[in-house]
Amino acid sequence: MVVIDFPLLDTREEHNGITGQFIADLVLQILSYVAQIERENIHQRQAEGIKAAKEKGIKFGRPQRQPPHEFEQVYQKWGKGVIGKREAVKQLNASHSVFNSWTERYCAKNAQNVLKK
Repeated sequence: MVVIDFPLLDTREEHNGITGQFIADLVLQILSYVAQIERENIHQRQAEGIKAAKEKGIKFGRPQRQPPHEFEQVYQKWGKGVIGKREAVKQLNASHSVFNSWTERYCAKNAQNVLKK
């Protein structure tokens, strides 16, 4: 390592009995400490920004995929055991995780409707 403006940090030579490698290691330790502190500050500022955005109602991530019109019919068949989950997913042209998400939202919505009555 060589710092042009500061010859003491030239690791190619020995200065006053102190090897350049020792000085380089010391500088490296200081720089890594400063980098770690900066990473922690960045993480803290990022967390504060996310918290502020959520308080403003900003949503993160991909928008939720809405179920197709035939979801309820397929869900009823699946719930009664007429078709399996694999067939339900195939009929809706969706993945298992998307189908699970739709069923969770559907059940939560129906539970709220039942509570309102």
